Amino acid sequence: MALRFEYIQARDLPDAWFQCIYNISERGYEYTIDRGSFEGQKRLEYDFIVIQIKFPSTRPLIPDIPPGVGVPPPTDMEYVEGYLEKLITSNKSELESYTYGEDLERQISEVIKMYKEDGFNTNQAYMAVGNAASIFLDDPQCLRGIDTRVRYGKLHFMPYFRSWDLWAGFPSNLAGIQLVKEYMAKEIGVEDGEIIATSKGLHLYDYCWDLAKARVGKWEAEK
Repeated sequence: MALRFEYIQARDLPDAWFQCIYNISERGYEYTIDRGSFEGQKRLEYDFIVIQIKFPSTRPLIPDIPPGVGVPPPTDMEYVEGYLEKLITSNKSELESYTYGEDLERQISEVIKMYKEDGFNTNQAYMAVGNAASIFLDDPQCLRGIDTRVRYGKLHFMPYFRSWDLWAGFPSNLAGIQLVKEYMAKEIGVEDGEIIATSKGLHLYDYCWDLAKARVGKWEAEK
């Protein structure tokens, strides 16, 4: 059986989250985790997904759960601000194996400089996360890179996640990444553009399945 390729076009970040939650019950692959976070538990996961978000700067950046649904919000802006700090600074506690900012901090400034000094017509403004030693970490980086493009007067981001928690990670991560993009667009002197995110590991852990069902009002996962 061939891998299933999914494409979702969304208006904004909360819409992207909702659509991914809604569709994974029918299009996801259910399996037991052999190695990694929550080993021995189950995941429901897209084989490969592309999510095009046309207006990611639209507020709110995170999902707003309607009253009466009975589901706690998957994240909040306080958490997003903390995640943003981990994206743009190399500060790391003794308990952390890595922060994304270790890799991204210098690259963010370099990409801004590249576009301002050398022009927009380049394919070299890619910001990488991790290195050859990452495979030996107990829990390697989930975000592995953010490609960028300035076209039609806007800065666009193309992040790739090797593994991606759909319930809480997705809305927190994309909100933080969007704030980075807005900052960079302002520094470069262009408008804010789209996010086109890809992953071969966008998933829901089994402990979130009931929450997902309550949020979207359906759940008939393929076994």
